[in-house]
Amino acid sequence: MTTVYSRQQIEQVIQPKQVIAAMERAFAAYSNGEAVIPPVGQLDFEDPPGDCHIKYGYLKQGSTFTIKIATGFWKNPERGLASSNGVVLVFSSETGELLTIFQDEGYLTDMRTAAAGAVAAKYLAPASIECIGIIGAGLQAKLQLEYLREVTACRRVKLWARAIDRARALTVPGFDIEVVASPAEVAADARLIVTTTASRDWLLGAADVRPGTHITAMGADGGGKQELEPKLFALARVRAVDSLSQCSKYGDSAFALEQGLIETADLVELGRVIQDPALWRRSGQDITIADLTGVAVQDMAIAELALQGLRN
Repeated sequence: MTTVYSRQQIEQVIQPKQVIAAMERAFAAYSNGEAVIPPVGQLDFEDPPGDCHIKYGYLKQGSTFTIKIATGFWKNPERGLASSNGVVLVFSSETGELLTIFQDEGYLTDMRTAAAGAVAAKYLAPASIECIGIIGAGLQAKLQLEYLREVTACRRVKLWARAIDRARALTVPGFDIEVVASPAEVAADARLIVTTTASRDWLLGAADVRPGTHITAMGADGGGKQELEPKLFALARVRAVDSLSQCSKYGDSAFALEQGLIETADLVELGRVIQDPALWRRSGQDITIADLTGVAVQDMAIAELALQGLRN
């Protein structure tokens, strides 16, 4: 019999620290070849603008496989709706039976995405951070700060977004958020920058980023999206990606590869970074980048975490 869980039920059992730890394990498992992850399915929409991603896979030693359908429609807030939605399905890999339906409305995707940003910051951001930079003012901008509180003591934020009203309205308890006029102004002070937009043209320029900065690029999770000037990758000492195969095709890394500024060998998966301190930043002057496009192994991990909590 298939068990169905609502978003309200799921929210009660998801804790940020647990999700961050689950994402660390998931990235490591992926980079160690322990998961089977087919290419992402994607639908793009123009009017209104949006997309639908289908991500799926299984762990070789597991007993289930997971299919996640997630949507993002960026004008939804104008209609009073959330920009993200979706559903997660868990099947038996022994019988093919549908075991669990998470009617999470995109909640699990949002949380695992935020946790991935915290993981990247934990291993690649400078030890001392006096200001966090956020580019974008949607739900993920808010969630990135909520999860970053688990890995850094910094609570001062500079934020830029195209939608100035949404930027001014964004608040996160405990954080002092200053809205600024440009991404360059964000980069002038922040040594940990997170980009969270669905931009089709780069926003953060190489000339704006100071030595010693870590950048986590979250928004370019599908074809055509771009947040970072490709030249930034030529300046970085560590260029981490969640998936070499995905980020070679899309994400900000793909633009740098296409322009010949870096080679695929210059990229390293975040799962390897987690396991090997030699791949962390070596100097306070290093520029580091984490290009995160979202991998199905994250959905598998947070679905399992939710199941554990709901069954207890």
